[in-house]
Amino acid sequence: MRLVEKNRDKQDPDPVALACYGLLRTDTNRVLLRFVDGRPISEVTISFLEWVCQELKGEGKKALLLVWDNASWHISHLVTNWIKAHNTITKRESGIRILSCLLPVKSPWLNPIEPCWVHGKRAIVEPEGKLTAQETRERVYDYFGCPHLEPLTIAKEVA
Repeated sequence: MRLVEKNRDKQDPDPVALACYGLLRTDTNRVLLRFVDGRPISEVTISFLEWVCQELKGEGKKALLLVWDNASWHISHLVTNWIKAHNTITKRESGIRILSCLLPVKSPWLNPIEPCWVHGKRAIVEPEGKLTAQETRERVYDYFGCPHLEPLTIAKEVA
């Protein structure tokens, strides 16, 4: 099946693209997913990591090994400093220690979650029409068997 990019209606209120964070758990062969309200930026990456740590801590896990690419929102100073601070606090208190391993540049085939994304995209696509953002989110959550959660956002500062 060949997919052709459809023209976008300028009146369409839906975003042009959706951002989604995913974590493939090799212990359960399940994927943890959270969509993003807006673009994937460092602050949202931190929110995702906090959420993942809460989920894993609830299961009694002690550490999270992250294997991820060199996306700017993964390797920013804000994220790397947050991980260092998080691990420092985790040494003093109970929590999930995070070990981050970066993949070589331009080598997505080494990332174990990439085949999941490919199969997921193929499973949810609608060749005859365009899905709304909400339909896309629902299909992705259903395909991966994940709860339908609110998208991650960054807290807006109050002026």
